[in-house]
Amino acid sequence: MERVTEVAAAIESSAESFAAVLEQARLAQSPSVPPAQLRVLMIISGNRHTNMSRLAEALDVVPSSASRLCDRLEATGLLRRVADPRDRREVRLLLTPAAQRLLNDLRDRRRAALADVLDRMPPGARQDLLRALQAFEAAAAQDHDTASGDLRTA
Repeated sequence: MERVTEVAAAIESSAESFAAVLEQARLAQSPSVPPAQLRVLMIISGNRHTNMSRLAEALDVVPSSASRLCDRLEATGLLRRVADPRDRREVRLLLTPAAQRLLNDLRDRRRAALADVLDRMPPGARQDLLRALQAFEAAAAQDHDTASGDLRTA
């Protein structure tokens, strides 16, 4: 059996290939959204009750930096700020229908790009990969349960 460090190196290399496939899908998207702004949209998409302080915490930035990202997204029609009905002092961040379409399109492009690569793999290797990824996700979830924050990013 391979040593764990060899497996880790192989995963790192594969992750770089995986990231390149996803990045090509992002770059093919129109309109193109910078990665930092896309990450904001993904965070808000995953949590309907996101406010500026939660967003800044999720991005690990100061609130003013998060606010500037939101300013840009709002100017392009991808984000709305509305008063939180539970606490009028808070401002909730909401995706516009255009942002939802953009994220859905990106998801479809990413899946199509990944499917193109997977089609070039032998069927048995695809099944092995699926089982390995499921096992990896389960193991990573154990860390996630004990750590604060999400392991996944945009």
